[in-house]
Amino acid sequence: MKECEIFSNLKVPCGSKLILRLDGRGFHRLSNEFGLEKPYDSLFVDAMVNTAIFIMREFSPSFIYTFSDEFNVLLDQVPFSGRVEKMDSVFASFTASSFLHNFNKNLLKSGEEKSKPRMLNRVSFDSRVISLSSEMVMEYFKSRQDESWRNCLNGYAYWTLRDEMDKNQAMKQLKGLKSAQIHDLLFERGINISKVPAWQRKGVGIYKGEIEIKGYNPLHKEEVLTTRKKIITDWDLPVFNQNFFQEM
Repeated sequence: MKECEIFSNLKVPCGSKLILRLDGRGFHRLSNEFGLEKPYDSLFVDAMVNTAIFIMREFSPSFIYTFSDEFNVLLDQVPFSGRVEKMDSVFASFTASSFLHNFNKNLLKSGEEKSKPRMLNRVSFDSRVISLSSEMVMEYFKSRQDESWRNCLNGYAYWTLRDEMDKNQAMKQLKGLKSAQIHDLLFERGINISKVPAWQRKGVGIYKGEIEIKGYNPLHKEEVLTTRKKIITDWDLPVFNQNFFQEM
């Protein structure tokens, strides 16, 4: 029956840059069930960032970008001989189990489980492989960062209006508004969207950077500096440009 596995030999093009995008499936239900804060919940965001760190430790990609319920994973090496089916299934299952662990760990730490119906017992992510030229990597991540900004702006606007009106009225008032108009709407209600935390506007980056560690050489009886790689969680990303990815 091996011949019926028609996608098992589908591989990514040689020499291309690979990004895996993983999106949470039905996460609005999770938000409602656990009463997460809107538009951003620190417990949820912390679980997402720690899940990204798990992915970094397991697969050693060069960069991970996360916002909302998605991960964008830039691979340094092509795993599983480039088999698309294998990459999608392994990354999706690993991400789901890692998020489940981190979310429930945060619930226990915060004591939230005492007031909630139960611990989270199932979650899933879909995964897609995106093959790009080197020149398109920055363009891709810039487009996702632009989406993060739109999510931030629209999320604050919607949930601010929900304090004043019901769901349908809020959606009706926001329909057709341009970015500048939403800015004004929020500013009139005391929210300067440019002053909200940077990670809410621009997302969070996870990558490896070099750090210097002081040590002591007993043979020469002197202090020495050594350089080591460390996983860095960047909560204050710049607007993505070519220099950001060239320096990584």
